[in-house]
Amino acid sequence: MEIIKDIMNDTIKIIDEALDKYTNCRNKYQQTIFESMRYSLFNGGKRLRPTIAVKTFELFSDDIQKILPYAAAIEMIHTYSLIHDDLPAMDDDNFRRGKPTNHVVYGEALAILSGDGLLNLSFETMLKDMLYNSESQESSHMKARAIYEVSKYAGVEGMIGGQVVDLFGSHENMDSQTLELMYEKKTAALFQAAAVVGAILGGASDEDIEILREFALYLGLSFQIQDDILDAEEDAKIHKLTHLSFYDIKKSKEDVDIYTNKAFELLDKLSNKDTKFLKELTNLLVHREI
Repeated sequence: MEIIKDIMNDTIKIIDEALDKYTNCRNKYQQTIFESMRYSLFNGGKRLRPTIAVKTFELFSDDIQKILPYAAAIEMIHTYSLIHDDLPAMDDDNFRRGKPTNHVVYGEALAILSGDGLLNLSFETMLKDMLYNSESQESSHMKARAIYEVSKYAGVEGMIGGQVVDLFGSHENMDSQTLELMYEKKTAALFQAAAVVGAILGGASDEDIEILREFALYLGLSFQIQDDILDAEEDAKIHKLTHLSFYDIKKSKEDVDIYTNKAFELLDKLSNKDTKFLKELTNLLVHREI
């Protein structure tokens, strides 16, 4: 377990260096919004999604510089979603990861613009790489395909769609199937974006890309249900709809195991690849206690 944490820390350092480079202030007129964007971007995130992108890429290729613009972009999208999620019109949260949320520090208007800024910067970062760092037409097409996958998973058919279900969900209109759909879109979607983009840019076959797409779905679902288990007491106080709204703790733990085992079975299909890290990362995430 210590070895995987060391590998993660090394990977996070590389990702943070890339994020720092991509979010350097251009000039004094944009200084405040870059400060706000970086406040949330460097607020103690675990970098799970970009780590998955890097490590799926490394199953097929060694030059991780090629995946970094896309891994960083996915983290920007994740951070923008958190800034907007915390807004008074959404979840109205004053703290995230033990620190005041963006709108508490910078005001609601700048928080909205900072989220918008991170979303736009994510696509600017990926498209710049596609335009200026493609060695061939095939390479450019591969990168365009990756950007399409990110846009799909981040959009109304993906993460945003899941947030909409969450926003309008209630004890009256939500059932267990709708909840699972919400988890698939809101949580698992960016896990899938990360895994698929890593595989595409690494040069994986279509079959392997689909295996990793499905792996990330089950990882995302088990991750979210484990979150529900860990936050059960606090969620109950605010009557939040979670997996435990429909099932008892035993069933929820069983579902974590079911989805985790499905994720492992999919990784086993990549028989000629070293999936040890992804398996250990999955174990670490679904058996975490905080």
